Amino acid sequence: MNNLACGLLFCSFLFFSCSSDVKVEEPVSEEITPALIEEYGYILNNYEVIRDTIQAGDTFGAILDAQGVSQNKIFEVATTFRDSFDVRKIVVGKPYVILKSKDSLNQARVFIYEKNRVDYAIVELGDDSLRVYNDKKPVSFVEKKASGIITSSLSETMADNDLSPYMTDRLANIYAWTVNFFHLQPGDNFKVVYSEKFINDTISAGLHEIKAAYFEHRGRSLYAFNFEPENDTTNIVADFYDEEANNLRRAFLKAPVKFSRISSRYNLKRRIRYYGNRIRPHKGTDFAAPIGTPILATADGTVTKSERRGGNGNYVKIKHNSTYDTQYLHMRKRNVRVGDYVKQGEVIGWIGMTGNTSGPHVCYRFWKNGKQVDPFKEDLPASKPLESAYHSEYFNYIGPLKEQLDCIAY
Repeated sequence: MNNLACGLLFCSFLFFSCSSDVKVEEPVSEEITPALIEEYGYILNNYEVIRDTIQAGDTFGAILDAQGVSQNKIFEVATTFRDSFDVRKIVVGKPYVILKSKDSLNQARVFIYEKNRVDYAIVELGDDSLRVYNDKKPVSFVEKKASGIITSSLSETMADNDLSPYMTDRLANIYAWTVNFFHLQPGDNFKVVYSEKFINDTISAGLHEIKAAYFEHRGRSLYAFNFEPENDTTNIVADFYDEEANNLRRAFLKAPVKFSRISSRYNLKRRIRYYGNRIRPHKGTDFAAPIGTPILATADGTVTKSERRGGNGNYVKIKHNSTYDTQYLHMRKRNVRVGDYVKQGEVIGWIGMTGNTSGPHVCYRFWKNGKQVDPFKEDLPASKPLESAYHSEYFNYIGPLKEQLDCIAY
């Protein structure tokens, strides 16, 4: 055997000798521990979880009875803990959760009822005792910005910009005293700095509040800043003020109906063909809107009339002070009585067609010193501006917000 063959034979011997000593590791299977799921303050992994919603005909007692809860416990929850959780007021469609033990008894241990997207009631069904209390899901707020240019209506512009319809209502409330939303023009625009509410940091619960807004209407710039003094000793509530600390509110709303249109104005020389083209003065302003639309009190005051009579149909009259009175005609239904004190923006009735009317609307009449006048031609009083004692705090507060608004692009 030559040297080369001996060498190869020696190497082969070494290879097989070494390989016989090599240990092949078997794959080790690791148990993956499921992630802990915590909700409502409980580790759900420890329970059998039943989720459902209140159905028509459901009662608290029937739901728990079906899970084997004793009638004594059900009765105790319904009577002893009524102040914390009134079981008579569960609402169809609201979610609830039942947590059951995973042992052989499989007993219902916890009942959770969601009152809304944030608040919930908990009933702990212990062996020897009951515990009932209310709690909230963790809520956080994220600041956001938005803008839009009016093309037709404010609500359509909101939809085009994927903004919440609640934003429309909030802006309408803020500018109810200064912007005529029935006569927005193409090119009018808005910007807002607002906060959005999130549940458990992930689930959007919609618009929380508007911090600041800018609205340009017919070339007029209108800023609005939501402000409440930090260390207030005079009970000043949060309100919207302009860049000069003037309150945006006025003594009277622009109109008694949101997002309506003026179908007939105050006109002392109006001629009506039906009456032979004779002059029949119209001493009110008609706001057309669908039947059932809420009618709002345009200012604080006391109801002096609430009745159905002749051509007025169902109507309400409110005395605001020694100078001003307002009247609202043709209601489908009235929501106040004589002597009631109503606040500005409160629903006093609903649009209808009672009395002499050819279509659904409210005829809004306005008195000044006992004489009917056109409210759109009156220089109506404004609310008091922010007290000067808070000006320094206010202007420091709105400075960054105004800069934010000015920098928002359309």
